[in-house]
Amino acid sequence: MAPSNALKTVRNDMKTLVKDAQELFAEAASATGDKADELRAKGLTLLEAAVEKAQAAQAVAIEKGKEVATRTDDYVHENPWRAVAISAGVGLLVGLVIGRSK
Repeated sequence: MAPSNALKTVRNDMKTLVKDAQELFAEAASATGDKADELRAKGLTLLEAAVEKAQAAQAVAIEKGKEVATRTDDYVHENPWRAVAISAGVGLLVGLVIGRSK
């Protein structure tokens, strides 16, 4: 699975897990006894799964960031003058945008 697809999947899974946990905790708040204990346990299990998914997303993001940084570094080393020209062009555009906003 591609990193961007993995991040989207993890994000969707996180939303679902959080929503399910919220529903369980809301139900547990009104329940008593063994039912409340069971619902709280399910909620904690869902939250633990959410933490695991978040850690997986973080690992994917870190790996993707390292990959992009390596490719950028390689490009700059292979094309130093082109990199300087691109940086100057971006700097000029940012300067123009900032200058117009004042």
